[in-house]
Amino acid sequence: MTFDRVLISNGNPMEAVVGFSRAVRVGPFISIGGTAPVGPDGKTVGVGDVAAQSRQCIEIIKAALEQAGSGLHDVVRTRVILTDIDDWKKAIDVRKEYFRDVRPVDTIMAIDRFVNPEWLVEFEADAIIAGWSAG
Repeated sequence: MTFDRVLISNGNPMEAVVGFSRAVRVGPFISIGGTAPVGPDGKTVGVGDVAAQSRQCIEIIKAALEQAGSGLHDVVRTRVILTDIDDWKKAIDVRKEYFRDVRPVDTIMAIDRFVNPEWLVEFEADAIIAGWSAG
């Protein structure tokens, strides 16, 4: 059995420059890479506010999942990547708003910085569409 590979885009011009997709779906599996707190205008949302940035990241992930025929309810793993590990609770409190009942596994980590120094957090997510059948 083979599955089609579906590339999900959100129109970010960097997708073509760097060679990445917002998400990739193969059969019931969806992977969403590092999602930064960027608004439709290309500017950072919530400069200096890790909670606002976390919310923006998850909303972008939610839209990508919906475009892939899924939703937050199918998420099985999230990764929270912070520039300051002391911000973990603010980021997780927002994550909890979206995933309280879904309860995916989670990894929280800190790095030195992102490409854009205004970004305090990025999220990643993996989903498996429940009840999916190849036909």
